Amino acid sequence: MMWTPGTRAQHTRGSKRYLTDLSDAEWALIAAFVPVARTTGRRRQWSMREIVNAIFYVLRGGIAWRLLTKDFPPWQTVYRWFARFRDECLFERINHALVALDRKRAGRNASPSAAIIDSQSVKTTESGGPRGYDAGKKIKGRKRHALVDTDGRPLLVEPHTADV
Repeated sequence: MMWTPGTRAQHTRGSKRYLTDLSDAEWALIAAFVPVARTTGRRRQWSMREIVNAIFYVLRGGIAWRLLTKDFPPWQTVYRWFARFRDECLFERINHALVALDRKRAGRNASPSAAIIDSQSVKTTESGGPRGYDAGKKIKGRKRHALVDTDGRPLLVEPHTADV
């Protein structure tokens, strides 16, 4: 591939500091799901885009919340927003909307008429939370069940103890 001004502009990171930072186009897709600032009370010190970028940095990097770099808001703030998004099922709603949008772009119905389910057993440590025993695979740990449409888009992923 030749690096022309057009291809260079297409692949530039722009103002992205980290690979996990959202581009302007990606932010435009999910900005409508993020809570808007209240008109009363204390003003937000950090933009929601910075909070979401920090959440993606932690989740993609697999690091502890306390190890969040100084480029991001304080880890306590980021974790509090993550917990709120998790409890309000925000990530599931965003995934559902993005899957529907991608299906429409591919010329398919927004809602799939068929899906495929699969599971995977994963070994875990004793202190890593709830676990079970998968007798078929002889594994102590957890099991992930993934539901995807016929094109492989994730519809739902649920972790369980391995004995499910």
